[in-house]
Amino acid sequence: MNHALFSENGEIERTHDSSEFRHRVCGLGRSWGSGGPDSWCGPRSLDVRGAGCRSHRPWLSCDRLGYARARAVLADGARFVARDALDDLDALLVECRAERAVLVGHSLGGNLVQAFAREHPDRVRGIIVIDSTWNVGPLSMVERAALRLAAPALSLVPARQLPSLMARASAVTPEAVAWAEALFARMPKSRFLDVWKATVSFVDPDVQTRADVLLALIRGADDRTGNIASAMPRWAAFEGVAEHVIPGAGHIVTWDAPEQSTRALLDILEEWTSADTDRRS
Repeated sequence: MNHALFSENGEIERTHDSSEFRHRVCGLGRSWGSGGPDSWCGPRSLDVRGAGCRSHRPWLSCDRLGYARARAVLADGARFVARDALDDLDALLVECRAERAVLVGHSLGGNLVQAFAREHPDRVRGIIVIDSTWNVGPLSMVERAALRLAAPALSLVPARQLPSLMARASAVTPEAVAWAEALFARMPKSRFLDVWKATVSFVDPDVQTRADVLLALIRGADDRTGNIASAMPRWAAFEGVAEHVIPGAGHIVTWDAPEQSTRALLDILEEWTSADTDRRS
């Protein structure tokens, strides 16, 4: 049975028979601080509601290490780096015995699942990338310069101003902007810069290759962060896949337009499931 692992901020939600459970991942990976393994694994069905639909699929949602909502915190002196994030995802999939998983990643999570699928195509059924740049896509000279200068420029922004700046850049609806600002305010500036640098480290424009797994792309129509608005359409054209563009949504598309983005996600999964069924019949 395929599993879906959502690599973005959020709690694990799981269902077992008629009871519902909610808890957080709190201890996988070599950089974790206090707490032991507390993740739920196994072939259970989550009742996902959105856009008037119901879909029963086994899935797991996890906070990335060091993120503001995660109970799993970085150990003293540890830094957030891309390699550790990949190793943590590897450990989580092994712990949960997830074979041929569908990985869904938003923003840095999208860069993360791209990199993991390149390293382990035999362990991944497909990836759904949400508002994230193309790791191996070509970059113009201007884009390369912007990539190099982004972290130094952000480091000059006063810490007290950074949450508001990033929230307004990431979301468009008032409610989503408020949520984003509260979340950014809980992340130390040094941690935020580490996360930004980790995102940049995944980008390797000189190694342009096609995906070895199924691929789907979702983007908020008003996403103006980085080069996402131009990179994702180029990526879709290169791979010959549809880009699901959600109107009235920015970078945090699942907060700006939760029903529409959920509908797009479920449509993708249904399409892949139907394709599997047709091949078997």
